[in-house]
Amino acid sequence: MRFQRRELLRTLSFAFGSSFLLGRNQLGIAAQAATQPKVSSPSAGAAVHDGITGGTEMEKVTGIGGFFFRAKDPKALALWYQQHLGILTVPTSDGETSWQQEAGATAFTPFPETSKYFGDASKAWMLNFRVRDLDKMAAQLQAAGIAVKIDPESYPYGRFGRLHDPEGNPIELWQPAKPAAPR
Repeated sequence: MRFQRRELLRTLSFAFGSSFLLGRNQLGIAAQAATQPKVSSPSAGAAVHDGITGGTEMEKVTGIGGFFFRAKDPKALALWYQQHLGILTVPTSDGETSWQQEAGATAFTPFPETSKYFGDASKAWMLNFRVRDLDKMAAQLQAAGIAVKIDPESYPYGRFGRLHDPEGNPIELWQPAKPAAPR
């Protein structure tokens, strides 16, 4: 598990780029604003990484608009996610609302095909959900008979728990670390 966390730390550092390397005050501002603060002009290599080319900023996606996947029993699985994690599916009639997530960091990271981080090698993806209180979420799931394994270690970027949906898909729960108070 320790090696896998190091792999994740490297991945998160790459995914969040310079925002993980900002000073405490800048990082706190970035976390509160849910945007990356302006920093001094980037080098040529960083310009490509940040999507800035030829002096104009590249158009970027603004977030994940949906997550679509195959399931053996889509209706039952959708109901499970709604009952246990509070995720509403796409509305099917007027007046229904879809799930609204809170602003926050999102890691988008391809892993090597041979990675053991997801557990079952036949699984090609894993969802990571941000949670406010990992212990409360785990207790709620366990009370419903769902096994949750909480990593006993706390990391500089937060705490983690693991579970599987009824079809065996891996889910990671992430309680982000609270930003350090400015000194």
